[in-house]
Amino acid sequence: MKSDASNSSYFYSLPRLIEPIQNWRKKGKRKNVPGQRRCGRVNVMGAIRELDRKRVCFFVKKGNADIFYEQLQQLNALIKQEWISKGNLGENFAKYGSKVILILDNASFHKRKDILAKISQEFPNFVLEFLPAYSPDYNIIELVWHSCKEYIAHRLFKSVDELKSLLDKLLNQSELVIKWHRKIKNKGNLNYVAA
Repeated sequence: MKSDASNSSYFYSLPRLIEPIQNWRKKGKRKNVPGQRRCGRVNVMGAIRELDRKRVCFFVKKGNADIFYEQLQQLNALIKQEWISKGNLGENFAKYGSKVILILDNASFHKRKDILAKISQEFPNFVLEFLPAYSPDYNIIELVWHSCKEYIAHRLFKSVDELKSLLDKLLNQSELVIKWHRKIKNKGNLNYVAA
């Protein structure tokens, strides 16, 4: 059985200020900040295969149940394509293909009943497992999100497209170096180490 961790994250391009603020203002008065100030957001849904750490990340406009379902369709197509490239017949994928266990957090759009019904009907190879509430430490893809955010933390981007192209290189073209054996220690289980 394959085990995939699936999750979503978002990344911001920080506001750019042309001139630093050098003036003090009286209490209650607004500061006049000259220059160009923009902040953009890039939403990413992704999955990672535990066996070989292969990542698949999709850029989405918004995280909701319908988009989640579309991304599962794309993930299923990629897994089926791998199955066929190994010399298997596409018709046999649903019956003989390996089971894919998707480990999901408790986002409300992961648990929408009509989407869960469609997934069980159309993707018989997918098994959905939900993490306990408030325990992202157990989801291995959190290491990917953390490493990526760490990499881009102190960089400024001229546009959201520049941020998106860097994220594509880091996440989909495997240019991001991830310390897989580091402890995940942000939210609860301090003793868990990703295998």
